[in-house]
Amino acid sequence: MRLIHHPDAQAELIDAARFYEGIELGLGARFLDAVDAAVCIIEKDPQRSRVLEAGVRRCLVSRFPYSIYYRVGPGEIRILAFKHHGRHPDYWRYRRVE
Repeated sequence: MRLIHHPDAQAELIDAARFYEGIELGLGARFLDAVDAAVCIIEKDPQRSRVLEAGVRRCLVSRFPYSIYYRVGPGEIRILAFKHHGRHPDYWRYRRVE
């Protein structure tokens, strides 16, 4: 399956890694490793995570307060958001229609 990141999701990921790296040297890399592990889980079994709404699924990122919101389509997995648990729950919803 092809993995597609929404451009805003990609920006969220980069911003979060920079934030964590600013807190502690190497923490940004550990965050990215945790995200990569969650993405691998999604790629191995895209149907594993529960559906939140309208085909959008959520996978938790281990050791960090983040979730990956994604949708499975024919031959693709579309990552919609790398959402911090403290953010407003609806901020990413406009990305569902693309």
